[in-house]
Amino acid sequence: MKMPLTLLAAALLACSPVAANAQQGAPEGRLAQLYAARPPAGSAFVRVLNPGATVLKVAVGNGADQSIGPATRATRYAIVEGGKPFPVRVAGKPRTQGQVAAGTFTTLVLDPATPSRPLAVLADGGGSSDALKAEIRFYNLATGCAQARLAMADKGAVVFPAVAAGASSARAINPVKARLVAGCGGKDSLPVALPSLQPGDHYSLFLTGSASAPVLQGQLSGTDPVGR
Repeated sequence: MKMPLTLLAAALLACSPVAANAQQGAPEGRLAQLYAARPPAGSAFVRVLNPGATVLKVAVGNGADQSIGPATRATRYAIVEGGKPFPVRVAGKPRTQGQVAAGTFTTLVLDPATPSRPLAVLADGGGSSDALKAEIRFYNLATGCAQARLAMADKGAVVFPAVAAGASSARAINPVKARLVAGCGGKDSLPVALPSLQPGDHYSLFLTGSASAPVLQGQLSGTDPVGR
């Protein structure tokens, strides 16, 4: 499977120590990117998402433990070998996760009620290939929410009209300021303001809580450095 260009660009920028200069348009930053370390051929990118209320330490592949929970929902994307099983540690307990295809981005979702259960697999594909825009991806992880929506605050335009339970959807946006709300039926979350996104950035929006008390949170996606 071919890796989406914007996802690849985001991964390479995250892996590069000159990412900040590159985003600011510094010529030396763009030149340095040509010589930055690249993920090995056949790599895949995997992160773990915790929609529950309890903070858990999680590690993917050879990466270090990361605390995920109410404040920070997901780990960075770890670089693993595509087509082969890879290790995952949850609360210090090792488990082997099934393989993912080379060139793909995948989010593994913990069951907040039973963290020892197998992690659900969500493919983070189908996004934008427009490197001049940012991308947002919306995850419906709220309990009892069969269809979630994401819209601009104050009864603005609808961004995603219906995302099924346990699924996600993505789209490209112009890097502008906006406030978003999400919800199920007639119940909306509190609004969340998008940060100042740059072209090529990928931002995740997680709907957790329940259909009667939805909670929307956002997080800028990142990737582990090459060689970790």
